[in-house]
Amino acid sequence: MPVKIFDAHCDVLSKLLEDPELDFRQEKDRLDVTLDRMLESNIGFQNFALYLPAKFSGNYRHILESIDLFHERILSNRQIRGIRTKNDLKLAQSEGLIGALLSLEGVDALQGNLTYLRILFYLGVRSVGITWNYANWAADGVLEPRKGGFTSQGLKLIRECNRLGMILDVSHLSEAAFWELASQSEKPFIASHSNASHVCPRLRNLNDAQIASIIQTGGVIGITFVPSFVHAEEPAEMDHLLFHIDHICSLGGSRHIGFGSDFDGIKEKITGLEHAGKYDRLVDLLQKHYSEQDVERFIYKNWYDFYMDHLPEDNQFTD
Repeated sequence: MPVKIFDAHCDVLSKLLEDPELDFRQEKDRLDVTLDRMLESNIGFQNFALYLPAKFSGNYRHILESIDLFHERILSNRQIRGIRTKNDLKLAQSEGLIGALLSLEGVDALQGNLTYLRILFYLGVRSVGITWNYANWAADGVLEPRKGGFTSQGLKLIRECNRLGMILDVSHLSEAAFWELASQSEKPFIASHSNASHVCPRLRNLNDAQIASIIQTGGVIGITFVPSFVHAEEPAEMDHLLFHIDHICSLGGSRHIGFGSDFDGIKEKITGLEHAGKYDRLVDLLQKHYSEQDVERFIYKNWYDFYMDHLPEDNQFTD
């Protein structure tokens, strides 16, 4: 039986926001992730990021419009089920449907208003990446020159995410902010699309201490397909991903590795892994180098188990 795939990050909603006429089902020229391609490579779960391109200026209204697009263009397909709770996750798996999750990439549009955060949680958003690459009202991103941590309002955001059960995502955070979040959060956190800086020394990648922290707290690291984060020299090949997997495993992370492609958020691609329809080629590569159990963990089970542990129960919304 083919191994299902769980991908923790793509940016197709950003492209749909910029051009609502794009056809999510089969727009192969301008979308990396389409319904046809997901079915072709056996993607079982996909996390769709709410990321606002610069021209939308961090406006909360555009976040709501993106959620509307998620329902109108993604969930309207009968092969896809929206995931808000543990039960949704189980049903998608048992019914053989593609599970679709929502995440927020960058809290800029919340404008420091935690009511906006709660509304997104009620609407089904289940994880939050605090920044993109630069600073916002909550924290500094990894490319912010001052390399600061969280603001006082940003620390309140961490506490409110913990209270709600909103999963915190450290991809794009500055290192100072990473360690502040690690010390303040009472719950495990993730890096949805980051690699190992030991293998490829880029600011967006995680150093060994950061990787160990995520492992220790029970989080998951989504290895990403951004070529410059995979291999220091072009071109990046699929084989280069194995070095990141091996390194994280050497730190005790075999149960804390997943994938977060960043498809539709990248222009350059790994050779042989240019879009979601080729994800199954990565599975084939992994099966040549790792045990069947490890491949299942990396490509699917580690993310699935994490979300099963940390998504809310159905009765949280009915009692």
